[in-house]
Amino acid sequence: MKFPKEFLWGGATAANQCEGAWNEDGKGASIQDYMPHGIMQGPSEVIDEHNLKLKGIDLYHHYKEDIALFAEMGFKVYRMSIAWSRIFPNGDDEKPNEKGLEFYDNVFDECKKYGIEPLVTLSHYETPYHLAKKYDGWRSRDLIGFYEKYVRTVFTRYKGKVHYWITFNEINSIWHFPLMGAGILTPKNLLNAQDLYQAAHHELVASALATKIGHEIDSENKIGCMVLGLTSYPRTCNPDDVIATMEESKRGYFFTDIHMRGYYPSYALKMMEKEGVVLDATDEDLEMLKNTCDFLSFSYYMSKCIASNPEQYEKGKGNLTTGVKNPYLQESQWGWQIDPKGLRYLLNTYYDRYQKPLFIVENGLGAKDTLLSEEKDGYWVEDDYRIQYMNDHLAQVSKAIEDDGVEVMGYTSWGCIDLISASTAEMKKRYGFIYVDRNNDGTGTFKRYKKKSFYWYKNVIETNGKIIS
Repeated sequence: MKFPKEFLWGGATAANQCEGAWNEDGKGASIQDYMPHGIMQGPSEVIDEHNLKLKGIDLYHHYKEDIALFAEMGFKVYRMSIAWSRIFPNGDDEKPNEKGLEFYDNVFDECKKYGIEPLVTLSHYETPYHLAKKYDGWRSRDLIGFYEKYVRTVFTRYKGKVHYWITFNEINSIWHFPLMGAGILTPKNLLNAQDLYQAAHHELVASALATKIGHEIDSENKIGCMVLGLTSYPRTCNPDDVIATMEESKRGYFFTDIHMRGYYPSYALKMMEKEGVVLDATDEDLEMLKNTCDFLSFSYYMSKCIASNPEQYEKGKGNLTTGVKNPYLQESQWGWQIDPKGLRYLLNTYYDRYQKPLFIVENGLGAKDTLLSEEKDGYWVEDDYRIQYMNDHLAQVSKAIEDDGVEVMGYTSWGCIDLISASTAEMKKRYGFIYVDRNNDGTGTFKRYKKKSFYWYKNVIETNGKIIS
């Protein structure tokens, strides 16, 4: 298998799932501090001490050790996020929190020491809780101004230290998870189409504004959007299923089309018209949207099947959004269907549509890992299942590059070190090359252990993917 010489190999985390130190050094609470069960249940009224994200894997105090381990694997890039509430504790503060700014200075300096490029997500499911409580998150236009102040602060502070940025993590998640995706505390069942489209519009304008500001502050900045990538197949060749898949795909393209093309496409205007949505979009908003992204990044974990009559088919356990089970695919321990070829298909689809560079910034296997009683050949977890999963997906990435001519910038494996799951807020769903001794009940030493996949991925990077089969 072949990958470009300049291919950016690395791994990905999110502040709310790994940093911990939720109230240290002036940090304010984020929505995640009120989500002890992930997206599986509604938010709590008070901080729940059993919320594993409050301590995460304590990366806040272990970042030097963790970045050294990333460097040992040979990372070229490390995708991470800045916790907005570590910089502006309430989100609408007058002045930033200097201690928070210093922390990320230290993280970026540590990355530089090893020649690792940070890829920084500005908002990764961690809207300051105060903004959710007072403004109902991105339903309020006021958040555009607060986000602008935040991004100006970090773009200016980290000029020269960070060259790759992502505006919002999985921005399209607002359709299904408005609290996590847009900091909206109002329960989903009380929101209508007008509410969701308007909040999405505010985020899209803010994203375009961040892109504009980032380019103005440093012309070397590369700024991308990021979406939850899901390949959709018709369940059968019945034309009704094909049309249903087409309609579903439009909702998937809604955010990428606006980010990459700079305007609301005609199908999007029709969607809103049919749903009775009258968008509050100023001329200035529409002009701002023309600030398009430099690259499209996405997560990819699974594909789904779309049927015109979904009630007639089994829904997969892992289908957190829409879709029915694909009978031709295996699934993970959490019911996520495993489809490496779907990644090649999605890469082709995106590149054919936009002809701009693509970046796979999340992909990996959540599994129950077992720590060995004794070290074996330098590792403590024998995770051949993870190695197989990643090998199969990377083989399809190589085919997309070599056989199809798709321009792929890089690949950052999700949860390069074990962290708290976003969907279920548990620890036992592990993704990393590095095992962290922490359990679902909160016990553990936080000690780090290398898995067998650690050495495999090190070899992948050293050979620039030549060991992929």
